[in-house]
Amino acid sequence: MQPILPVILSGGAGQRLWPLSRRGYPKQLLPLTGERSLLQETALRVADPAHFADPLLVANEEHRFLVAEQLRSVGVTPRAILLEPVGRNTAAAVAVAALAAAERDPETVLALLPADHDIGDPAALRALLWQARPAAAAGRIVTFGIDPTRPETGYGYIRSGTPLPGHDGVAAVEAFVEKPDRATAESYLAAGGYLWNSGMFLARAETLLAELGRFAPEVLAAAEAALAGRREDLDFQRLDRAALEAAPAVSFDVAVMERTDRSAVLPCRLDWSDLGAWQALWERGEKDPAGNVARGLVRSRDAEGCYLRSDDGRLLAVLGLRDLVMVVTRDAVLAAPRERAAEVGALVDALKAEGREEVLQPSVRHRPWGSYEDLAEGPRFRVKRILVAPGGRLSLQYHRHRSEHWVVVEGRATVQRGEETLELEPNQSIYVPTGEKHRLENRTQEPLVLVEVQCGDYVGEDDIVRLEDVYGRPDSETSRR
Repeated sequence: MQPILPVILSGGAGQRLWPLSRRGYPKQLLPLTGERSLLQETALRVADPAHFADPLLVANEEHRFLVAEQLRSVGVTPRAILLEPVGRNTAAAVAVAALAAAERDPETVLALLPADHDIGDPAALRALLWQARPAAAAGRIVTFGIDPTRPETGYGYIRSGTPLPGHDGVAAVEAFVEKPDRATAESYLAAGGYLWNSGMFLARAETLLAELGRFAPEVLAAAEAALAGRREDLDFQRLDRAALEAAPAVSFDVAVMERTDRSAVLPCRLDWSDLGAWQALWERGEKDPAGNVARGLVRSRDAEGCYLRSDDGRLLAVLGLRDLVMVVTRDAVLAAPRERAAEVGALVDALKAEGREEVLQPSVRHRPWGSYEDLAEGPRFRVKRILVAPGGRLSLQYHRHRSEHWVVVEGRATVQRGEETLELEPNQSIYVPTGEKHRLENRTQEPLVLVEVQCGDYVGEDDIVRLEDVYGRPDSETSRR
């Protein structure tokens, strides 16, 4: 049989895991349960060339360099990375992926995999995908129903129907059920036949396109136009913004799965979580004898049932707390009862309405050449820590309102200033006057770290005139260096 084409959907924001997950650096890019990010773990689960093709990714264009670098660092080479200039939910993402796959072979079987799930047994998932493949090849859209272990109110449910003859373990779907209240969820467990909706699907490209055409023709038409208007950008394919904006923002479940007669489900026991809220991370974390999960520099006394996390190197000390979530980052702290942690999304919406930058970007801003972090800021000055990765090269640029003073802390910097090029080592510095064209580069195989002091009547990130950029970034991007 032909290999399955994994389609990794990486467009979500994961705001219920704020303050770690933010629009500029969402949960799928974070190492929430181990050393690797959720995206990396998702890609590695299906990195089996005997059964799976190189993955196709659909990602937010704002995250493109992060996604590409994370895949490169774990040795995964994607077939393509399709960039969404605007998020339109999963129906549009599935449509674009199916259209792209069908360009090569409309009979290709696609595994639609969210990038932000945690699965404890990757081999079990691979076996389930291969087990469901014949049903998908026969024209079914197979979803994977997780055998529930508790009356969970945070997941949608699937009511399983009669087995499908000739398809090992696969059954018809009687109904998709929205997230229930506690009493209803308990009744589902008592009745049996109800499964958690995992949000993972397996189907032929042509089957997906046919059902999208039946039930979501506006989504499909917009996806067709967006793909037709795509343009190549380095290793990425940028979808047409105007065309994609015309797509209704609807999930694939609502647009197709709740309406199609081709749906099927493979009931399974799988160590799975969508990590939708802090409660899920507490449930899956390694607990001490008092039921606490601690990540980072944490010390606790007489605490019980807490999720405690410090991600910025500061000490989080806890005394006498019960069933709380406490998460510390450099620029924000979250404290909430664990049972109410799913409400963080509403809190984030309120912070957005206030225009709070903390919900949009992390304190460490990632760029294709490396990253930077604000250390201090005041009237007429700003101080940053800048890390330039091996081979990284900032744009050739100048500033209208500020000067810059760079001090090398670690590594070796190559600096172009005006018409001269200089090499700087640790404890050496250079001054870049206002209006002087300049570029910073790391030509070594070791990280370059420096402190930058900006001075001027304006020190905002948009005070930049880019003259040349090796990463092909448009001038309209902010914080673009």
